[in-house]
Amino acid sequence: MARLKDKVAIVTGAGSGFGEAIARRFAQEGAKVTVADINPKRANDVASSIGKNAVPLAVDVSRKDDVERLIGVTLQQFGRLDIMVNNAGFAYKNMLLTDVPEDSFDLITAVNMKALYHSTLAVVPVMRKFGGGSIINTASISAKHPRKGLTWYNASKGWVLSATKSMALELAEYKIRVNAICPAESETDTLKMILGMDSDEVREEMRASIPLGRFSLPEDIANAALWLGSDEASFVTGTSVDVDGGYSL
Repeated sequence: MARLKDKVAIVTGAGSGFGEAIARRFAQEGAKVTVADINPKRANDVASSIGKNAVPLAVDVSRKDDVERLIGVTLQQFGRLDIMVNNAGFAYKNMLLTDVPEDSFDLITAVNMKALYHSTLAVVPVMRKFGGGSIINTASISAKHPRKGLTWYNASKGWVLSATKSMALELAEYKIRVNAICPAESETDTLKMILGMDSDEVREEMRASIPLGRFSLPEDIANAALWLGSDEASFVTGTSVDVDGGYSL
């Protein structure tokens, strides 16, 4: 039996990487999915390849009106909302913390932090109406075990973990579960930013820091999100799932 049968999900940052894999995995398990991404072509391509159970939407998660429109379109298309995956994120190029320009810092706070605030305000009333739901926040293993050269990014993901726990505490009475996923680095578009100086040697050094000996795959993160969004995790809230190959040990 499909593990997300009759459920409706929103996945932000779903035009590529982790978000794309999550959207595809959810649809495979029976969910109807809104594929939200700031890049309309990517959103359209992913939704089209999934088929009739997916709708694309161009969304800037840092904008309150865009997030409200995202919720409204999802309800209009599918009639309910069960799972919200706050996956969209921003990372700047690896550099000394004092060299990070203010506009990059502002994007970190707007996309990695404030977007979660906008999402929560828009989603919680809807989930309360339907008797509960699951909110899944993509953090990073760097929130627990920071990478050098990414101080403000690391800090923003630490904020996500703290917010996740507090949200879970406040929303439990409404049967809304809130959890986070902490991925290790993956060979997605973000990896070049995190590495700073991209080369085979630098990649191998980072790969060697992960005990299981490889980068994470988008499918690894999608499988964790599937479990957190399913009824199998009905008694799980306020936690973070490390999908990091043992990096944080």
